[in-house]
Amino acid sequence: MPSSRRPTYASTGRRPAAGGPANRTRGSNAGRDTDSGSSVISASRPVVDQAPQPPEEAKATRFTGRNKDKPAESSTASDSRAGNVLAFPEPKGKRRKRNVLVVAATLVALVAALLAAAVFSPVLAVDTISVSGTRLLTPAQVQTALEPLHGKPLPQITDEEVGRLLEPLVQVKSVSAEARPPSGLAVAVRERVPVALVKQGERYQLVDVEGIQLAATADPASVSLPVIDGGAGTIGKELFRATAEVLGALPADVLAKLSNASAQSVDAVELKLVDGQTIIWGNAGEKELKAKVLAALLKVPADPQNPVKVYDVSVPRHPVTR
Repeated sequence: MPSSRRPTYASTGRRPAAGGPANRTRGSNAGRDTDSGSSVISASRPVVDQAPQPPEEAKATRFTGRNKDKPAESSTASDSRAGNVLAFPEPKGKRRKRNVLVVAATLVALVAALLAAAVFSPVLAVDTISVSGTRLLTPAQVQTALEPLHGKPLPQITDEEVGRLLEPLVQVKSVSAEARPPSGLAVAVRERVPVALVKQGERYQLVDVEGIQLAATADPASVSLPVIDGGAGTIGKELFRATAEVLGALPADVLAKLSNASAQSVDAVELKLVDGQTIIWGNAGEKELKAKVLAALLKVPADPQNPVKVYDVSVPRHPVTR
């Protein structure tokens, strides 16, 4: 298709004569107008008029999507279309889940605040301490040892702390504490059990199975416990421990019928009843079974014609009386 643009000639304003050449060729007279001698612009190609350029906005075209021959919309048109986008509502399940999480977080924070207030609140401070389970000790002795707990919030008090405060009292084997809001603390004491008396000078010491001295008395008849002959200082620690373990396995009613206990060796423990009978116990093995067999034998009615002087339970499955 022929171009619609016409060549432009720089001249004095006159057009070339009809039938003359439209383009002047290079030569000795190139660039000269023969009629007027004025200079003209001459080249191998005509000088073409340039059309006015459109503004930059119009030049910048975008090609998007599938139709690359179609220019993209301008930013103004895009903004206008963005204003017409529909906002879909949030799914109910997602909104419900978010609400549940918000409520749960609120409850957790509330519970944490209440717990912190309870743990550190002076309203729950200890004011009174009640004590139970004491026989060797008095409640006043335990309360005096627990004096540092007064004024401390109940939720901060543990069994371990109460046990540490009562460690100087050797009679206490274990302890448990229970809060009694708003200001009460109940302490249950489990004492060590004395199983025998050990004579020391003019006094008798109550000892448990570990040989720990729990109390003292000047009148052994006032305590229904057997006397271990010689004690740990005389018969030795091993014999003393073996004898104490045997006494610790006996029921309280049987223990109250004993007058004394002795041991020639760890395998030859003997007990004496207040009525004069002898109990051959043997070693500390099977002590629970031996204790049951001995308790059963002692319940058998006595025969005045054939009184029993010896109860041998050293072999508990074949006890012997004579």
